[in-house]
Amino acid sequence: MEQQAAPSSAPVSLAQEISALWTECLSGRPVGEEDEFFALGGNSLAGIRIIERVQQDYGVQLSVRDFYLAGTPTKVAELIEQGRTGT
Repeated sequence: MEQQAAPSSAPVSLAQEISALWTECLSGRPVGEEDEFFALGGNSLAGIRIIERVQQDYGVQLSVRDFYLAGTPTKVAELIEQGRTGT
């Protein structure tokens, strides 16, 4: 009999959500929270797709410059949080 893992009760962090979005936009390559966008093979087209999804999913408009300077899901998540709070 196969044993199933217990469902996790820990909430998914925003950085984990952004990592999953990057995985989706970067041809399904697994992305960690501290992985660098360009080191993963990210390019301008993938960056624009991610920026558009962030706008659509989180209601925060990131500039291309800010996105590229952030460079990791964790730092992009921080930008989203700042955009949500208006700081």
